[in-house]
Amino acid sequence: MWGHNLYMEPPVRLASTGTIIHGVSVGELLGVSTLAEARLIAGESGLGRIVQRLNVMEVPDILAWVKPHELLLTTGYPLRNTPQSLGRLVADLDERGLAALAIKLGRYVDELPSAMAEQADRLGFPLILLPNDVGFDDILNQVLTDILNRQAAVLVRAEEAHRALVQVVLAGGGLDEVTTEVAALLDVSVAAVDGRGRVLASAGPHEAALRESITRDWPPGAAASPGARTAVSVPVIAGGHHHGRIVAYSPSGDIRDSDVGILERAATVAALAVTRQEAVNAVESKYRADFLRDVLTGRAGSAERVVVRARAFGWDLERPVTVLVAELDPDGDERTAQDRLVTCWTAAMRRHDPRGAVAGFSHEVVAVVDASVDASRIAKDAASAFADTPPVTFSTGTSRPSRGPETLPEAYSQALKAARVGRQLHGPGAVAHFDQLGVYRLLSLVNDTDELHAFVRETLGPLASDDDAENADLRRTLQVLLETNLNVAETARRLHFHYNTLRYRIGKLERLLGNFTDDPHLRLNLTLALHVLRMRGI
Repeated sequence: MWGHNLYMEPPVRLASTGTIIHGVSVGELLGVSTLAEARLIAGESGLGRIVQRLNVMEVPDILAWVKPHELLLTTGYPLRNTPQSLGRLVADLDERGLAALAIKLGRYVDELPSAMAEQADRLGFPLILLPNDVGFDDILNQVLTDILNRQAAVLVRAEEAHRALVQVVLAGGGLDEVTTEVAALLDVSVAAVDGRGRVLASAGPHEAALRESITRDWPPGAAASPGARTAVSVPVIAGGHHHGRIVAYSPSGDIRDSDVGILERAATVAALAVTRQEAVNAVESKYRADFLRDVLTGRAGSAERVVVRARAFGWDLERPVTVLVAELDPDGDERTAQDRLVTCWTAAMRRHDPRGAVAGFSHEVVAVVDASVDASRIAKDAASAFADTPPVTFSTGTSRPSRGPETLPEAYSQALKAARVGRQLHGPGAVAHFDQLGVYRLLSLVNDTDELHAFVRETLGPLASDDDAENADLRRTLQVLLETNLNVAETARRLHFHYNTLRYRIGKLERLLGNFTDDPHLRLNLTLALHVLRMRGI
């Protein structure tokens, strides 16, 4: 037994499995001159099997010597005395991953059993009948020569593509340049698509058909049709992250196996372009966030200086503006959620106020928008996009209008308090305006929280704590009484108490708190104390 290892094409990705192997298909090998008279007698569905090497069968125990992706040539000499073994040969060779079996009949084996052809058709294992006047050495030499000639052309083309794509990288090109270069190299339509299926860049004709092909969910590297090769999708991966894919489309269906290798190089270049842009965006984002933080804390300098620097970022801070603060709710303060929050708010701002400022801080996003823009619509827009990542939510606070850079720190403080008070009053995901906080707005302006808590303890006495389970129940009764302006019947209805039961509770509350039913000042103090309790944690 002897065999040859041949130089084959660049890696080819099989559409069915996504696995990359080297070689050419059985169907392509049947086109070389020495096999022009060869005839396929079974296993037509396996013409796409990949051949990496050729081998000649000269011993009966050939199974111990074969390797996957071989084209096995034989005259049947080793099996001349055991023709019954031909029936099992196809299954055994297929199990070991061979590409095909080519045999000469009439010298040692007169004909192949019908069961052998049936099994080859069932397994998709090509059986090839060789012409008698062609020697094995002619086949080996001719196949090797033809493959090497074609391989040389493929290598030249791949080298040209490599130089062109490297030049794109060196010139600082982005996805537009990558898709344009690949479309010219392969004479196909090409698109770079992000993880959500949005087209980031495209080149070449057939735009409508290209976009239709993008919507299909193929395995990476798979062709739209294994026979037609009208479209191929290759993933763009960098740093272990999937950034999208490169899609090539050709209505004539002439995307070749070697083109997949060029597309994979293009995907690598696209990954470099994406990561480079992300790095640039990260640096720019940090500069924007640092500057906006300085503006909102009053450390950015004069109003004129703020306006000029803001203009360099594309922001207009000379007009009347409103400050919005979007703050991640508790249990959602994580890095990935914060990055998503910044992305969603940036996209929403781009749609509603392109000249507005937006930046991400440690666990919040701050936006400065035109005062005439409906801030609640921006918040709903961002929340709708952010809803893709439950259960993480964020609360939004809106300030009063600010007339210039000098008042932006005050507006920022208002928006921040509105976000936090709104969360306490309405729960996670709240949207609150500073002017709509009512008495809570006044209470939030008290910086000495210790004084507020002391006021609660002095006013509510034992009801200020939850040491006794009855305290919360009595506070609820007191709160409803104050809300109904001491209407005993309405309070009993709301709390589902009997009238006499509520009278008993009122007596108990007055023994603990004082005669609040006759003292309006005490009622005011009790109301404020209950409001402070609701704002606990602010």
